[in-house]
Amino acid sequence: MERVLNVVTSTTKRFTDYPLAPEVIEALTRAGIERPTPIQESCIPPILEGKDVVGQAETGTGKTIGFGAPIVGKIDTQRVSVQALVLTPTRELAQQVAGVFEQLGAGRNLGVALIVGGVHASDQILKLRSGTQVVVGTPGRILEFLEERVLSLVWCEVAVLDEADRMLDMGFIDDVTKI
Repeated sequence: MERVLNVVTSTTKRFTDYPLAPEVIEALTRAGIERPTPIQESCIPPILEGKDVVGQAETGTGKTIGFGAPIVGKIDTQRVSVQALVLTPTRELAQQVAGVFEQLGAGRNLGVALIVGGVHASDQILKLRSGTQVVVGTPGRILEFLEERVLSLVWCEVAVLDEADRMLDMGFIDDVTKI
């Protein structure tokens, strides 16, 4: 497993220097984002190569785009199965991450489902059944949906543990292990 650490340096690279999906580049450009942050510059190439990455950086440095941009480009939007799972420790973080995936995948017609506790499950189930390729959620609700066979990860190729240290601190180790 490759370890990636944030090194604070200025970058001369642009997102267009990476073999990211054109729709992802367009989404970043529309958002006014042209140059990767150091954590993005460190993470994007190995993720594009299919390598495992552990990234660590301060809040606000763009980690979600760092893993989201290459993942969105690799998703086959013609398949109606879940191909990527992003686990987060809190509902609020899951909402933020799902929003980034929706923005990055808007031009690709990417299906993103937000699966979290504390809200009624029926809308989440409908979203899953509508052909979702990316699931972003919290461990408790994800595990519940897996056990109830509402969610299948048979075709899932990518798993992201966002803020994994916090998830473990919050006692999600057993749920994450089961998932």
